[in-house]
Amino acid sequence: MLRSFWTVFAALFLAELGDKTQLAVLAFASSSSRWIVFAAASLALTASTGLAVLVGRALGTVVPAAWLRVGAAALFLVVGAVTLIDALPEALRR
Repeated sequence: MLRSFWTVFAALFLAELGDKTQLAVLAFASSSSRWIVFAAASLALTASTGLAVLVGRALGTVVPAAWLRVGAAALFLVVGAVTLIDALPEALRR
């Protein structure tokens, strides 16, 4: 159980470094109370993670875990492809 905790912690910590959420928090903290920003961001991330856990648990009772991982990977690939396709015209103009 402790190994699962640290695996999830490390994966999410590394995934969140430099993402748009962290950059938004950085921007808010530059002009607002750092403690208010910290509390609000922590609560928002906790709430969204709680929702993901509840949905994941519910889906896990209906869909095999391997299929959930494949679905999550496919969704990441689709979002990445859409982002890349969207960015290409601007990148090619430079």
